[in-house]
Amino acid sequence: MTIKVCVGSSCHLKGSYDVIEAFKDVLKKYDVEDVVELQASFCLGHCAKGVTVSCEGMEAAEKGPQVELTSEGFIMHGVNAGNVEELFAKEVFPKLRIEN
Repeated sequence: MTIKVCVGSSCHLKGSYDVIEAFKDVLKKYDVEDVVELQASFCLGHCAKGVTVSCEGMEAAEKGPQVELTSEGFIMHGVNAGNVEELFAKEVFPKLRIEN
């Protein structure tokens, strides 16, 4: 499963570097660093919607104000360092199907 954070010029100006660092912390906190691959991605084509994060290889989330469904998984819009953990816990972690 892959999480791609847009680092295109618009998202870069909106804090994509901070989002990547926050995701690193969250993946470590939830102990899923070996399950989720975190990548930077060139423009994902949603420049007006804030930092965009593509979640691929996961079952689709429910469409919502910050979530857009795709054939590969889903895209989250308006991601920032302050809401990474909330979005991860709500939209990503439940889809990982981690067995205890």
